[in-house]
Amino acid sequence: MLHNSVGHETSYHGFVANDTNGLTIDELAQRMGMTARNVRAYQSRGLIPPPALRGRTGYYNAEHLARLELIRDLQSEGFNLESIKRILERAPAGSVGQVLDFTRAAAAPFGDEEPEVMDGAILAEQWGDELTPELIRRIERHGFVRPLGENLWEVRSPRLQRAAQELTELGVPFAAGVEVMVTLKRHSEAIAKKYVELFLDHIWRPFEEAGEPPEEFARVRDALDRLRPSAGESLLAVFQVTMTDAVEAAIEREVLGRGEGPDSAGGHRRPSRGSRTRRRGERRGSSR
Repeated sequence: MLHNSVGHETSYHGFVANDTNGLTIDELAQRMGMTARNVRAYQSRGLIPPPALRGRTGYYNAEHLARLELIRDLQSEGFNLESIKRILERAPAGSVGQVLDFTRAAAAPFGDEEPEVMDGAILAEQWGDELTPELIRRIERHGFVRPLGENLWEVRSPRLQRAAQELTELGVPFAAGVEVMVTLKRHSEAIAKKYVELFLDHIWRPFEEAGEPPEEFARVRDALDRLRPSAGESLLAVFQVTMTDAVEAAIEREVLGRGEGPDSAGGHRRPSRGSRTRRRGERRGSSR
């Protein structure tokens, strides 16, 4: 979920706007749920600009609030302070809000599915003897779950877990289901890399080479927002076509091919799927 930033009204910004003096460091820290010591540390690292001084007191404004929000959000996403500093330094004058919004959008999860925290005892009960220590290590190594301590686990995709349960209900061993998920992940990584390269090569780098003009941030952000659903829909569409072809080939091989001898035995050869499809189309046309 994207947060608001500079130029967008929030409860924090409203508070600052209603107080002509802005916020003192203690008020700022209280509003952000952190200590004044943390605020000073971020300031000393260059992550937030110095406050406006009035007499001997410093006052902070909406930009400080937006930057602190971003720092907190990006830290929760795994960014360290040095990386966050580089992100903030990229922001041209007058476009901090757009840079912050874009960074948040880029760092947001690629989808609307929320991870689920589960007790290890429940997972053990769910999968029984099939959940061996070796399989747990394999699932963790491929990033499907994350240990949180005290026998709690973060299941990153509940939908993927439900798919594995469906397979076991169909009689497929859990280990075989995990192998399918690993294969899907491996191929998905290659596809994800291609889409990232598309964005970088054709959208981001030309924008960067143009000097990152502030008026173009909206277009780049729009491209990122449109790429997200497009990538997922394209992957699903290709998979559906590929799955259809694979099932047809399996039926031909395992069902229709039973009892038939080699091609050379009777001189007969089963027609290809393409020719059968054309004949089905011709029959439909002639029946009209």
